[in-house]
Amino acid sequence: MQSGGRIMKLKELIKDIEVLSTNAAPDTEISGISYDSRLTRPGDLFVAIKGFETDGHRYIPKAMEKGVAVVLCEDIPADGTPYVQTADCRFGLAMASREFFGNPASEMKMIGFTGTSGKTSSTYIMKHLLEAELDAKVGLIGTNGNMIGDEFLHSEHTTPESYELHKLFREMADAGCTHVVMEVSSHSLTLERVAGIMFDVAVFTNLSQDHLDLHGTMDEYAAAKKKIFSQCRMGCVNADDERAPFMLEGAKCPMLTYSAAGGDAELKAENVYLTGEGVHFEAVYGAERVQTELAIPGIFSVYNALGIIAAGLSLGISLEKCAHALSSAKGVKGRMERVPTDGDYSIIIDYSHKPDALEKVLKTLRPITRGRLIALFGCGGDRDRGKRPIMGAIAADNADFVIVTSDNPRTEEPMAIIEEIVEGLEDKQTPYTVICDRIEAIGWAIDNSRPGDVILLAGKGHEDYQVIGHEKHHMDEREIVAQFLEERKKS
Repeated sequence: MQSGGRIMKLKELIKDIEVLSTNAAPDTEISGISYDSRLTRPGDLFVAIKGFETDGHRYIPKAMEKGVAVVLCEDIPADGTPYVQTADCRFGLAMASREFFGNPASEMKMIGFTGTSGKTSSTYIMKHLLEAELDAKVGLIGTNGNMIGDEFLHSEHTTPESYELHKLFREMADAGCTHVVMEVSSHSLTLERVAGIMFDVAVFTNLSQDHLDLHGTMDEYAAAKKKIFSQCRMGCVNADDERAPFMLEGAKCPMLTYSAAGGDAELKAENVYLTGEGVHFEAVYGAERVQTELAIPGIFSVYNALGIIAAGLSLGISLEKCAHALSSAKGVKGRMERVPTDGDYSIIIDYSHKPDALEKVLKTLRPITRGRLIALFGCGGDRDRGKRPIMGAIAADNADFVIVTSDNPRTEEPMAIIEEIVEGLEDKQTPYTVICDRIEAIGWAIDNSRPGDVILLAGKGHEDYQVIGHEKHHMDEREIVAQFLEERKKS
């Protein structure tokens, strides 16, 4: 967490932070910022963040031993430690990081997508639109990874911590990016990772149950999402979502609404036609009406397309150009991704790890399934437990056969997670089986496939690992399928 040679005065770094008390000299030179004492170097501003598992204030003595210049903290440290006290160190980290890297976000057009579902696909397609119609160099930040133009960078979080975020913005701006498209998670809004960023356009896609382990209630979850509209110049809202009135209430910026269900909105999708290969509709905006298509099946693709068009219109791109770009957009890894098979059956990999997303993808696959629709899924450990039986019931209601298995169990016992999922299946008529080992479960699904079946591998999507305990183990479902098919071919 270093600057690469940049030196700033303390007073410059903390100019937008509310200082409760301090004993540090304003002209103290700061050569870096850190919030992990293991990565701290001499001359740093060390930010003591109170986290979920530990408190950064505990590591102030260790940071001081390493030669930090000043500590940014919420609790005043021991005598002799140069400190700046503030009420919220997460906000402080964001503001200091923004200044340290010269506020690079302000040098580019910032487009943020927030919502439970649709963020990843929307950001990739929005990037394609900007490149195709504006010949722009675009940075991307999200679940699948980060990109600077065509260069791919691995990421650990949907939205990185604020220091890494502004460092990435600086790299993007220096590389010539004119636009940044990013997923903005509820975690990042709640934990102040995106504090101090002014979005040129922010899009709200939808809201369904997720992340209640952090937010507690759906109202709090919605309130976290709404925060993005307090830091944007133009907002776009899915008018068909039940939380749309809440998102629009008290808006401080112009808001553009969109609808695919005949709702009261400025941008509408009419004459919608769904096929197994994609979606077709007329995009209607004022007096304009343009034929639009996107080669990703499902009604959710219509909503994603509308959100992208709304963002494009907000940036001054014509409706016709938005539609033209959508017609050449490709699918996204781990989102309704078809995997090669050895027979008359299909395997689809999708990241649907939330109740609403699982229901949507199963309903999308139903019309294109000639045989049985088989749902293979699990639920992540150390996350919202309330959604587990809900997802079990959704799978039973929308699939012909269900295979309950592991996702990322993390520190929970895998079978304990599965038992909570099965609670939602017990009163249903849909047959199911439990196979705890996900690799074994995928092999079983392939071996028991019938002509015309569609097998949905839900939950992992783009991920090429499984988290057991605190460790990541390599596990790519594309490789697993290919390996089983190769073994079947040999035998």
